[in-house]
Amino acid sequence: MTAPVAVLMGSDSDLPVVQGCLDKLRELEVEVDYFVLSAHRTPDLTHRFAKSAHEKGYRILIAAAGGAAHLAGVLAAVSPLPVIGIPILGEQLAGLDSLLSTVQMPAGIPVATVGVGKSGAVNAAILAVRILALGDPALAERFEAFRRGLQEKVIAKNEKLGTSLDVQSL
Repeated sequence: MTAPVAVLMGSDSDLPVVQGCLDKLRELEVEVDYFVLSAHRTPDLTHRFAKSAHEKGYRILIAAAGGAAHLAGVLAAVSPLPVIGIPILGEQLAGLDSLLSTVQMPAGIPVATVGVGKSGAVNAAILAVRILALGDPALAERFEAFRRGLQEKVIAKNEKLGTSLDVQSL
């Protein structure tokens, strides 16, 4: 059985950033496959993968790329699946080139774009889980538990500071 999420990287050098996405998906018990495909170096393979991904059982594609970062756009142009783009921090323009080329898609070819770098990779996983949870009550429950955990961490930080946030009166 194919995982519901495929994560594609423009280069294996993107893996240290993408690892946060893979880890968060696994933490929330979502199976994920991941591959290196390049919009520029393997355009035919990338098109074939994007065109057939839904037939293989994938439900969401996540694409991470730096520089010109056309991977997410190429996937979105030929796949019927939702695509989430992760711009990778680059050396030349501090990720601005990746961000703009991922987020500035023409009308009709949307790419849901998250922030540049590691936090963006984690958010890509969380966005994918939110989408998948719409049709999966057990995943929705795991996602809500995750959100409660975030809230508990913030409340605990107040206690660590020696302050008391009375959440009951809010």
